[in-house]
Amino acid sequence: MLIALIRPVESSTVDVIGATLEDVHDQLIAHQQPGFVLASAPVRMLKGEAKMESTGTFWRVDGVQEIEADDMAALEAKVPEGWRMLSVRSTD
Repeated sequence: MLIALIRPVESSTVDVIGATLEDVHDQLIAHQQPGFVLASAPVRMLKGEAKMESTGTFWRVDGVQEIEADDMAALEAKVPEGWRMLSVRSTD
């Protein structure tokens, strides 16, 4: 018997503009939804202004569930659309 951990695959993005890196970071964190982490936030200076812009990308990290099957093919077939298999372990 195999047991897999699966999690929904979901991401979101938000654009923010701030005067400092701290301001940009604070704005991004204010947009963070429960169950998501800030995965990427490249910053670029705005031309002709003393401001910077960032596009924050948030990835979902909650909602982990277990599924079971007798073999790997059956286990992969049980992973719902929009979900990702994180790990597999054997009960043997």
